[in-house]
Amino acid sequence: MSMTHVNELLNQVAQGNPDSIYQISPDWGQGRATFGGLLGGMIYLAMRREMQDERPLYSFMVSFVGPVTTDEPFTIDVTILRKGRSAVQVEAKIWQNNQVACAALACFGTARPSNVLIESIAAPQAPAPDTLPALPYIPNVVPAFTQHIDFRWAFGGLPFTGTQSREMGGWMKLRDLNASDEFTTAHLITLIDAWPPAVLPLIKKPAPASSVTWNIAFMHPMPDLTNDWWLYRAEIDQAAQGYGQTHAHIWNQDGVLIAVSSQTVAVFDGVE
Repeated sequence: MSMTHVNELLNQVAQGNPDSIYQISPDWGQGRATFGGLLGGMIYLAMRREMQDERPLYSFMVSFVGPVTTDEPFTIDVTILRKGRSAVQVEAKIWQNNQVACAALACFGTARPSNVLIESIAAPQAPAPDTLPALPYIPNVVPAFTQHIDFRWAFGGLPFTGTQSREMGGWMKLRDLNASDEFTTAHLITLIDAWPPAVLPLIKKPAPASSVTWNIAFMHPMPDLTNDWWLYRAEIDQAAQGYGQTHAHIWNQDGVLIAVSSQTVAVFDGVE
């Protein structure tokens, strides 16, 4: 099966196409749905194109209303809710088969003078990515989109191992890009959602799970983005009755905090 480079999909949105109609190839699938991180990157670019503004992204909130499948085209509609002197609030919706399948809100802002200054959370100690084995891509076992991501596990257990650790994560990098390729906020959004839900290692046998909502807060000033290793560490805040609440921190390879990601996850493991 041929694979689609991440830039081919992101550039369609960034550059625009005559009908603004998009379709994702199956290699970016996650079960019957499209990988949510890629959808997030595409939505961000649609917002940025409509806004025509260079203000940095501060927050990005996504609600996965339903699965965006890879076998049908979809559109992205963007609405500028308010454009103030400092902040711009933007809404976007993915439509597929005449239904809203995904909705997002974002806040873009400019820096303001302030006396409040708190250092960000330091990166945890982790083995160097080159000393850790790459997570293999196993067709029909792991989601199709993971073949585009290089994972190096460093924290917690693997999915479906029955571990009781609250933490999970490690290093990650996009396989599609070389170190010299441009790495943008859209690529970072795509990458942040690549890790499986942090609740899956607690389960002893395979079971489906999916993000219901996903929020990212970006730290500023932000250093230059590069397609290097990124450290991801997620923690479970609480899990019960088929839902889990998790949050994760993302640092660059220099140990600078770049983003904080939180999710509400639905888990369909049943009761033994």
